[in-house]
Amino acid sequence: MSRCRTLAVVVLATSAAALPVAAADATPRSFGTRTLAKPMRGADVKELQRLLTAWGLPTSSDGQFGRQTKSRVRSWERHSERAINGRASRAEQVALRAAVSRGETLTGIEPAEEAPDPLAAPTETATIGPDGLAVAPASAPQQVKDIIAAGNEIHDTPYKYGGGHGKWKDTGFDCSGSMSYAFHGAGMLDTALDSTGFMSWGEPGKGQWVTTYANAGHSYMVVAGLRFDTSGRADAGSRWHEDMRSAKDYTVRHPEGL
Repeated sequence: MSRCRTLAVVVLATSAAALPVAAADATPRSFGTRTLAKPMRGADVKELQRLLTAWGLPTSSDGQFGRQTKSRVRSWERHSERAINGRASRAEQVALRAAVSRGETLTGIEPAEEAPDPLAAPTETATIGPDGLAVAPASAPQQVKDIIAAGNEIHDTPYKYGGGHGKWKDTGFDCSGSMSYAFHGAGMLDTALDSTGFMSWGEPGKGQWVTTYANAGHSYMVVAGLRFDTSGRADAGSRWHEDMRSAKDYTVRHPEGL
């Protein structure tokens, strides 16, 4: 062990007993007493996850404010017409609890306990209308519907190298820029990724609802059974396609929870 490393170990060992554990880390926090954001954890985060699920945004109830919880908070903010930042302020927590207590849900009709499981395999797939727009299946999770809705906004915009990477509202989009736009519309990305970035984004392997395919030169994705890919827009006039393509030499991943 080097002299510097040895000295650091001695200093840490000597000081550890003298320093008390921070009260903020040792004391459980009640729901609504602090702003919740990534990467916080605790019983109040778990309560937030329970309320999001009850409202119609299924969220893993693990007490860890991770990527999925952040995206669900952004969806709640969007549908509640609040500032979208993925941070649950104390006021937002109070409003969410009140909404659930009143029996409100995302649809306003379905009971919260009947909200679809985002990890369930699709029972139906999206379709493409005569206008080239994708139609999300009714059984899809809200995030999948949001991805499709955002993809529809740019489904026929021209290909533009680097498009969508400097600004969200662009005159054209490249392959990764168009994917980033769709994920941004669903509250899942704050900054556009290039195709190399999508090679490490999300979780390994195919997803139940959404699967991304990327290599150093190109990227595309499959959403609820439809391929979203700039490569076929020139032929079909839309980025949405029912036919698949070879995944050879592509890194296959999926968004967490989808």
